[in-house]
Formats: sequence, C-alpha cells, structure tokens
Amino acid sequence: MIPRLRYLLLSTAIVLVGCGSHAGQKQEEYVLPDQVKDFKTLYGANCAGCHGQNGRYGAARPLNDSLYLALIGKGRLREVIAKGIPNTTMAPFAQDAGGTLTDQQIRILADQIMARWSSQSSTAALPPYSAQDAEADGLEPGNAKRGEEAFRRYCASCHGVDGTGRLGTPGGSAVDPAYLALVSNQSLRTTVIDGRSDEGIPDWRDYIHKQPMKPQEISDVVAWLAAQRKLQTYAAKGEMNLK
Repeated sequence: MIPRLRYLLLSTAIVLVGCGSHAGQKQEEYVLPDQVKDFKTLYGANCAGCHGQNGRYGAARPLNDSLYLALIGKGRLREVIAKGIPNTTMAPFAQDAGGTLTDQQIRILADQIMARWSSQSSTAALPPYSAQDAEADGLEPGNAKRGEEAFRRYCASCHGVDGTGRLGTPGGSAVDPAYLALVSNQSLRTTVIDGRSDEGIPDWRDYIHKQPMKPQEISDVVAWLAAQRKLQTYAAKGEMNLK
C-alpha cells in the first residue's frame, strides 16, 4: 500500500505543480457586464458596429464630428443612447427601455464622446436641432411645397431635382424608399444641417457657396422629404390593393 500511496501523492504533486505553473502570470478578473466602466470597452461593444471604431466611417452617422456634437448637445446625446429612436435602427440601450446598459454606463459613453470628439467652437449660429426647437424659436412648421423649392435650390446639384440622384448627379438618392423607411424625421433634419463629414457631404452652410440655408428652409426641406415617405407608403398600399 505504501508504494501505491507514494505514487498517488507524487501524481497529485505533479498535477498541483502543473496547475500552478501559470501562477506568475497575471490573471484577468471577470467583470460583470453592468460593472464595465471603461469607455473603449463600452463603445466597442455597443457603438462601434454602427458608428465606426473611431467614431467615423460606419454605416450610421459619425459621432466623431464636432459639429454634430455641438448641435445635439450632451443631454440629448445621452437621451438618444438611452431611449433610442423609435422606428429606426437606433435601439435603446438603457436597461429600463429594454437595453443592457446602466445609467452610469450611458453617462460614461455620452461624457467621453463629448470629451474626446467635440470642440469648444461657438455654437451661437447653429440652426435649431429639432422641429420643436425651431417652432419654439418662432419658426413655422415645415411646409412641403416650400421644401420642394428649397430642395431644388440647395440639393439638386447632388441629388437631382426630384431627389432620385439620377442623370449623372454625384450624390445618391435622397428619396430612396428603403432609406426613408429607416430614418426618422429628426435624422433627416440632422443630415440636412450637418451633412456627413466622414463622407465629404457638406453641411447646411455649404450647399451653395456663401449662402447657408435659413432655418425655415431646413424645416421645409425635411417636410418635403418626409412627404415622399408618405407618398411611397400610399403607393405601396395601392399596389397591394390592386393585387
């Protein structure tokens, strides 16, 4: 029995030595998902897939865009992260809205996006961010008829007079049904104001050289674009009824 006991003890010692061979290596501690507080980890897991690893060149609007961040502000940015944008691909991330992030994690994301990618330039000349802000400033609600005229003036050189991007214009369609189905009116307004800096699309100041769009014209163009979505919906329903 003694030789067998020695064998067992020796085998156990070898196993223990083998298990402890990595003792000198640093072991990473597991962190519960709702305890993660590192911005890069949070951004990489929740934002980079749509907005790009460095806040640019993703399918969605760049966050590494000081004009956009000045336009939306930290409070609204935090709200969008938390609540998402209904009827679009921007899902809510707050736990109480069905997401996975805590309020603290959402604050970290919004605070760090602003700290890393915004600038201190003046925002006094920015147009109103939302239609509600515009009306609070005394502007009229967007008018689609006026918006069609404004679109032809400011946007036709890239998107064509009808917005379809045909006839050799450099931009794509602004009225593509799939595109309009995926974006909210606020997203349309943000794009009209801010363009897409990562794709070389100008903002509201540079569609016509030295002739920035007026805030009322921005609201009107958005109203016209939104009207195209409704027209396409009605047309699709009409085709379904005919079948």
